[in-house]
Amino acid sequence: MGSYRRGKVALDAFRGFCSKITSTTQVSQSSSRVCRSEYYFTSVSKGANRYGFTSYSFISQRLGFQGRVNRSLSSPFLAGARRFYYVDRSNVKHFKPRGPGRWFQNPRNVFIVVMVGSGVLITVYFGNLETVPYTKRSHLILMSKSVERKLGETEFERMKASFKGKMLPAIHPESIRVRLIARDIVDALQKGLRKEQVWSDLGYTSEHAQAHEGSVHETLNALSEKESRKKGEKLGSQPSTSHLEGLKWEVLVVNEPVVNAFCLPGGKIVVFTGLLEHFKSDAELATVIGHEVGHAVARHSAEGITKNLWFAILQLILYQFVMPDVVNTMSALFLRLPFSRRMEMEADYIGLLLMASAGYDPRVAPTVYEKLGKVTGESSLRDYLSTHPSGKKRAQLLAQAQVMEEALTIYKNVRAGHGVEGFL
Repeated sequence: MGSYRRGKVALDAFRGFCSKITSTTQVSQSSSRVCRSEYYFTSVSKGANRYGFTSYSFISQRLGFQGRVNRSLSSPFLAGARRFYYVDRSNVKHFKPRGPGRWFQNPRNVFIVVMVGSGVLITVYFGNLETVPYTKRSHLILMSKSVERKLGETEFERMKASFKGKMLPAIHPESIRVRLIARDIVDALQKGLRKEQVWSDLGYTSEHAQAHEGSVHETLNALSEKESRKKGEKLGSQPSTSHLEGLKWEVLVVNEPVVNAFCLPGGKIVVFTGLLEHFKSDAELATVIGHEVGHAVARHSAEGITKNLWFAILQLILYQFVMPDVVNTMSALFLRLPFSRRMEMEADYIGLLLMASAGYDPRVAPTVYEKLGKVTGESSLRDYLSTHPSGKKRAQLLAQAQVMEEALTIYKNVRAGHGVEGFL
């Protein structure tokens, strides 16, 4: 009984001793928490409300700042993200301009861009400037000769497929006649390219050559773009004839009542039987074929594509200020149609010299164009609203004394057996 009491007293003393130690530890911990809380509340008093809790904006700012620092330290891709803004004295962030536009705010960058762009444009322009044979007119061609030839050959194959069953056989009399006349024109052109007899441009070694030396400029002035032609003569530019070398000339006669003929790039000549019904003589047909070959000689197809590119760029600029319908109409009336008519007149002139060099009387050419104008329908507005000049105007141009006498000189020399003179 005594031992039980002594054990109970010892257990109660141990419990009292443990309770004192526990209470002392709790008091010290609470006091330390109070001190830390007071320090925290004092340090963030600007961000705390009256209830003692920190505001959401302040917490988000602290967390956002810490997040940016941690991300910038951990991610190498975001290390330089702060370079796109700067902070002023009022702690306001100002974002710097980004993108290509900020380059042009620096005058030095603008100067470099202008100089480099000008150099590229000048290089492209003078690197693709060519001189037309016969007329010495300078023109810009952006299409390569191989691409132009490939386009002509592809179009010719497409046309043969579309005209299947309508093409005259090779042994047909009309097909043979057209092919022989075309061969005469092409042979005369190739002889001029080989320059079997070389003398100065548009000068001829005959008794009439001296008398016609003064008429050369008048002949060229009968065509358009005189300034470009004068520059070519002054600089002594050599005509570009590499696109005519190695061509595989082909002739196709199509049985269609269409009064038309054309020559695709690459030496592909197409003639419709409707043309043969109106022009019976070989000289008349040589006039038309010489005209079409003249387009290939002057690379009018490639030049037309280049011109249309510049016209399209100009139209896109004008669309910002003028109605599209007005821009399209003005572009056709003042750019595209005049350009097309000038190309036709140049092909008339080249074709006249080609038929004369092939041994066909050039005096037939003006009557051919007058007749062609009557067949297709003349109009007083055709010189302004058509891709081709009126037949009357074309006949007047070729019938001028300077132009016709020049062609007659070539014709007489060929008939006299002097051959084709080097007038490229």
